[in-house]
Amino acid sequence: MREAAGPAAGITVVADPAALAREAAERFAEAAGEALARAGRLTVALAGGTTPKLLYALLATEPHHRHLPWRETHVFWGDERCVPPDHPESNYRMAHEALLRHLPIPSEQIHRMRGEDPDPERAAAEYAERLRTAFPGPRALPRFDLVLLGMGADGHTASLFPHTQAVREQQRWVMCNRVPKLQADRLTLTAPVINWGSTILFLVAGDDKAAALQEVLEGPADPERLPAQLIRPTAGRLVWLVDRAAASRLAGRGRPPS
Repeated sequence: MREAAGPAAGITVVADPAALAREAAERFAEAAGEALARAGRLTVALAGGTTPKLLYALLATEPHHRHLPWRETHVFWGDERCVPPDHPESNYRMAHEALLRHLPIPSEQIHRMRGEDPDPERAAAEYAERLRTAFPGPRALPRFDLVLLGMGADGHTASLFPHTQAVREQQRWVMCNRVPKLQADRLTLTAPVINWGSTILFLVAGDDKAAALQEVLEGPADPERLPAQLIRPTAGRLVWLVDRAAASRLAGRGRPPS
């Protein structure tokens, strides 16, 4: 179910997480078709989390398994925990188990962040170099065809957490971001790189996200506290796909269709 965008353009409200996954799969297919026509390949930055996992599981089934251009797809990540790739908390592991192991994507086109590196600063620099190799040419930033994002109940996205150094970064492409409340380091793309994407797709589900979503979309600008507000495409399009529970506090949204 699609609703008019209203004052915050680019918002689609659906019934539940399953409907969100179906809508996201359609958007994925649209972006893939556009990218293949434009450049002969699809470059996508994946997100971690429960909501994207539902999308990945759906994409691994028919008709998406057969009809999407997987052999022309290059896979990247928006962020990663500093853990080995087989760790239960690894974003790579989640995507691999739900999606990638089921698809004919050449292994050299799967570009994971090395969360296991004991020096996460080095891992961030190496990933930035990998992006430069994968996106050659004179552009100042890599341009993903599709960037998938989630949002936490604190308003973070990727590993851009409130009041952390990465929120203010304007030069580096990839950062090791220290997150004091988690007592952990995270590898993350920075906002300038995310914002250069052709299509940026937020996936948000659950009533625990409702308060943050309302603040991000309808509240005053405060990206230091609500990093998801940093995501404003430079030249592409931004789409918020949210379920009814997450949208319950938005003005005129979260209601069943009449």
